[in-house]
Amino acid sequence: MNKKIGFIGAGKMAQAMIEGILKSKMIPKQNMIASAKTESTLEKIKLNYQILTTCDNQEAARFADILILAVKPDQHTNVIHEIRNAIHPECTIITIAAGISLNDIEKEFGFNVKAVRSMPNTPSLVGEGMSAICSNERLTEEEVLEVERLFHTFGKTERLDEKLMDAVPAISGSSPAYVYMLIEAMADGGVQQGIPRDKAYRLAAQAVLGAAKMVLETNRHPGELKDNVCTPGGATIEAVAELEKRQFRGSVLAAMDTCTEKVKSLH
Repeated sequence: MNKKIGFIGAGKMAQAMIEGILKSKMIPKQNMIASAKTESTLEKIKLNYQILTTCDNQEAARFADILILAVKPDQHTNVIHEIRNAIHPECTIITIAAGISLNDIEKEFGFNVKAVRSMPNTPSLVGEGMSAICSNERLTEEEVLEVERLFHTFGKTERLDEKLMDAVPAISGSSPAYVYMLIEAMADGGVQQGIPRDKAYRLAAQAVLGAAKMVLETNRHPGELKDNVCTPGGATIEAVAELEKRQFRGSVLAAMDTCTEKVKSLH
């Protein structure tokens, strides 16, 4: 891809994306720039990735063909107002923050801009991210495919209608936190039975990883895969029955609903 990539904001998610892009060799280091508020963050970026860095958001904006706004939702208005006269007319703007709509981006720039709304997640740090994306009508199909190829360097993508984007944090953006809680609880149960803590974490985490791969690679319904583990009269069905009594699925659904309502409140 013969494009220059800019990041405004260089936190953990931006660094995960930078690392994935560089590992793929899709973009040379000299074609990437990141801006940040602090010199300490920029020094870390320089040391780890050897890309261009700056404290000047406008410099990053002038440089980029694809500009990723890797800042918190409440910082978007100020950042966009700062850079809107610096971007190239054909620059693609990508937001990775929850609750920032395509209309929000267009309104703050105040003119026609190519805009992409995305929702990546923290497993991007290990190349297993899941990102949902949507774009406005000003991007061509090839330009959307370019964005997808960029995101594929640190995980997988799904295109969604924008009306569904507020639901994405609950299912893939925030959900790693639920899974970490599950792994922690499973490990605690193992420790309670005498398994050493480090071994308990590995046993639990690998079981979750394997179960996820079974869903993705077999294309079989999760309910069917669950049934295959539950032998009649066995220990697993007893555990499943106890989870049902304690509203395991209902609790997950309620948590997701709460998460989605919070995202909607950010508009």
